[in-house]
Amino acid sequence: MLGLEKKDFRLLLIVIGLTAFAPFLLNPFPEGSDLAQFNAGYPDLMQRFVIFGIFAIGFNILFGLTGYLSFGHAAFLGAGSYGAVWMFKLLSMNVLPAIAISVVIAGLFSLLIGYISLRRSGIYFSILTLAFAQMSFALAYSVLTPITGGETGLQLALSDPRIFGAAQTATGNIPVPALFGLEMRSSFEWNVGAWLFTFNAGYYLAAVFMIIAFYISIRIFRSPFGMMLRAIKSNQTRMSYTGLNARPYTLAAFVISGMYAGLAGGLMASMDPLAGAERMQWTASGEVVLMTILGGAGTLIGPVLGAGMIKYFENIFSKINETILHGWFAFLPDGLEDVVVAMIYPFIGKGWHLTLGIMFMLVVIFLPGGLVQGGQKIAALFSRKKAEETKPNATEPAE
Repeated sequence: MLGLEKKDFRLLLIVIGLTAFAPFLLNPFPEGSDLAQFNAGYPDLMQRFVIFGIFAIGFNILFGLTGYLSFGHAAFLGAGSYGAVWMFKLLSMNVLPAIAISVVIAGLFSLLIGYISLRRSGIYFSILTLAFAQMSFALAYSVLTPITGGETGLQLALSDPRIFGAAQTATGNIPVPALFGLEMRSSFEWNVGAWLFTFNAGYYLAAVFMIIAFYISIRIFRSPFGMMLRAIKSNQTRMSYTGLNARPYTLAAFVISGMYAGLAGGLMASMDPLAGAERMQWTASGEVVLMTILGGAGTLIGPVLGAGMIKYFENIFSKINETILHGWFAFLPDGLEDVVVAMIYPFIGKGWHLTLGIMFMLVVIFLPGGLVQGGQKIAALFSRKKAEETKPNATEPAE
């Protein structure tokens, strides 16, 4: 089906199901309950889940398949965002042209950086990509202020020409990004008892792009091109002895990965028409590395899981404060309650990075294959137990 093997097609259906029913799956607790703060089914966060999932899927094509660790992929994320916002300012507020130009710009930018950086490998390649990303950040932050908006970022204005769209709405406001009239901020809320589910147009548009991006990544993984990338990761020196030039393959993987990052940047600008230099910082590049390794580098669904976990920690886990902790442990005696809260508080709220760092360390040590490997081990454990339970009892042969 769709040119995929049965196992891959089943995985694609799982991703489609998870994205389609995310408003339900991410809101397990009723509104107003003490646990409602753990709900993640609001539009802004759901959009981040799928957009950074696209970013991580693209990075995994380079790092997971080819073994080239780039610390500069945030440059393509930022370039895609700037391209999309300029498309909104000059052409129209339709998101499709903006997304298209973001992919093109990021692809051209990655071609330039990749052509230079791929002259080296290993740590030298990583340092080169980091240097290019920081140069891009510096240019966007100060030197190219007329194009990038400098430290305030590139924003829409009432004075924008917008050739194929209105410069302002009937009420005198700046138009918002839309898909043929359907605004990206449009949402439908559904009350079911004590639960509130929100269905957002922008989220589902980004989800469609993530599903397409995931499908393309499967085809790349299973293609002869993907096999060549695995061969490069396995032993590039031995591959060169056979007379094959690895550089065109690595450059192609780098450009494809950069285009994925540009798509993510274009979608970010489509949800919120603002582009800032902070999207090009080295911390953003490091974040996608964490997402990929945490989920499982070289796996198909791992980067999506890693992106979802890190964004959940960043937006939900980080909001837990001392007041909430005291509410949880109010049943304890006062002195013991204070001790427990004092022990837990450094790992949550503003200290959520500490918890994420410990989790990342444990994954690297005990689960090199990331969350996917952990899931595989759990599934294997249950299947082994089930096989043992269904195994017929040994009987003595009849004489």
